[in-house]
Amino acid sequence: MGFIERHGLWSPEQAAAAKEIRDSGGMKVVRLVFADQHGLLRGKTVTVGELPNVLREGTGIASSLLAKDTSGRTVFPLFTKETPLGLPELRGAADMVMVPDPLTLRMLPWSPGTGWLLCDLRFTTGAPVPLCTRGLLRSVLEQAGGLTYRTGLEVEFHLFRLTDPRLGPGDLGQPGAAPEVGMLNHGYQYLSELRYDELDPILDVLRANIEGLGLPLRSLEVEFGPSQVELTLQPADGLGTADAMVLLRGAVKQVAARHGHHATFMCRPHLPGVFSSGWHLHQSVLRGGVGIFAPEGVGATPSGAPPLSPYGTAFLGGLLRHARATSAFSTPTLNGFKRFRSLSLAPDRAVWGRDNRGAMVRVLGDGPSSTRLENRIGEPAANPYLYLASQLAAGLDGVAGDIDPGPAADEPYATGAEPLPRSLGEALDALEADEGLADRLGKDFVSYYAGIKRTEIARFEQEVTDWEQREYFRVF
Repeated sequence: MGFIERHGLWSPEQAAAAKEIRDSGGMKVVRLVFADQHGLLRGKTVTVGELPNVLREGTGIASSLLAKDTSGRTVFPLFTKETPLGLPELRGAADMVMVPDPLTLRMLPWSPGTGWLLCDLRFTTGAPVPLCTRGLLRSVLEQAGGLTYRTGLEVEFHLFRLTDPRLGPGDLGQPGAAPEVGMLNHGYQYLSELRYDELDPILDVLRANIEGLGLPLRSLEVEFGPSQVELTLQPADGLGTADAMVLLRGAVKQVAARHGHHATFMCRPHLPGVFSSGWHLHQSVLRGGVGIFAPEGVGATPSGAPPLSPYGTAFLGGLLRHARATSAFSTPTLNGFKRFRSLSLAPDRAVWGRDNRGAMVRVLGDGPSSTRLENRIGEPAANPYLYLASQLAAGLDGVAGDIDPGPAADEPYATGAEPLPRSLGEALDALEADEGLADRLGKDFVSYYAGIKRTEIARFEQEVTDWEQREYFRVF
């Protein structure tokens, strides 16, 4: 009896899918990956000959990966007498076990014979690793009391022509030098057919590979900024959207690189004239397959109130009440907070509006199947599991407390409402002070996450920036 069976880690559906994988042919290697605390895929590639062992035992991987910031620096002590993060299993960077989820198998169209399997993290005892972000989302989904959390994404990113990958000895470092790129169009022509055609050669390659991967692609659009595009996916339930997002980002970056391009999900690249990119998350809750955000009957909501059911209204109230804290997950980089600007089609305060693109939360739809909340707060670099988990946790807390979201903001950039954080540090302060959110996400996880992000802030604050050099070097 192997590790997976011994600890009962698979459902009957997963076990059946694993048998199909064992019996299938056509694979040469399989990439086993998990999304780390930053939403970046980490893992190992095994040969098809090793796959039966992996499907029985999982595969070991260093727990030090959970102690790293975005530069790859290990920021928590792992080789001292103290217990790292209160988890003795991490001491000495000991192994964790990556347990593949057979239901997530996909074949990579850009790498023939290569499979892709998402994994969950377990300690060698079989216990779940509490810092596994996919596991965290699963635990919050279980708090929904049998209801289904449905989400859909529209995500913006930049797509450039790669001119120099900057891989010379002088470019190395932690982090290394950023690549040099050229634009694919001049931008500033939103949804322009001509601009789309300029990008079509590489967009068609991306489309074919995304669809070949089995992701539910809906649309490809030209955004306002130079070399900026948007993709949307069909809605999915539970883990579906988060799983799709980590694979989508990986697919876009890998395929673009193979075709001489550089794709980045960084919110606001340091390039002249670029526009910030966002990740808008559409969300609803279903009971028995039927949405429960829509009001019952015509005229069921009073004037000025959200066109939502009492459940949907309180869920919206929770999103607004916890907006400052959840921004630490929806906007997890220092760069992302440069997007929150007035009159920019990005939010700058916690308000809602009826089909208003200036509001943080946009209320949309006119019936059970279409009524939903579009939160426009996120950046494309967010860890999808943490973004969704924090949104659902906030909404459920709103329902539990019957939180009133207040009236609609007809002027979202002028309404007197709580402003969104202006920095990652401010967002982390709000997160650490939000006991209701921490109760649902886990206080230990909040402390862990805030600790990692604060090390990034500390490194940034020690750097001398271009702004400082321009501002002070000549004048003083």
